[in-house]
Order: sequence, then C-alpha cells, then structure tokens
Amino acid sequence: MNPEFVGLAAGALTTVAFLPQVIRIFKTRTAKDISLSMYLIFCTGVCLWLAYGFLINSWAILIANSMTIVLSGIVLVMKVRLKDQ
Repeated sequence: MNPEFVGLAAGALTTVAFLPQVIRIFKTRTAKDISLSMYLIFCTGVCLWLAYGFLINSWAILIANSMTIVLSGIVLVMKVRLKDQ
C-alpha cells in the first residue's frame, strides 16, 4: 500500500471530523461550549504541521492540514465573533 495514500486517507478523515462542528455552530449560532484555548493551540499546531509538510515536501500533510486549518479556523473565528452567545 502506498504511504501517501494512507496519509491522504487519514488526513481526509481527521479533517472531515471538523465539519459537523462547523455546521452545528452555523446552525445554532453559538460557540459557548467550544474551548477558545484549545482551538488556539490546535490551530497553531496545524500551522506547524503545514510548515513541516512544506519542509519535507509531503503532499499528504500539506493537503490534509490545509483543509484542517480552514475548518478549525472557521470554528475559531466563530468562537471569537459570537462572544459566547
């Protein structure tokens, strides 16, 4: 089995896991149960994974973490914008 395929599959699944949270926040217009510190730390970690993927030229890491930062970034932005409504 191709390691890049395994990496892409793993990245796709872990990225898609954020979709229900994003949808729920948009539907309910509340993010009061979301931890701001967790998402700040997580988004920082994802940015570092992106840098690592770039440095080692790994498409699996770059693609998966690019999508993850978008979805987790949406959650983070909504958490800040909604001010615990």
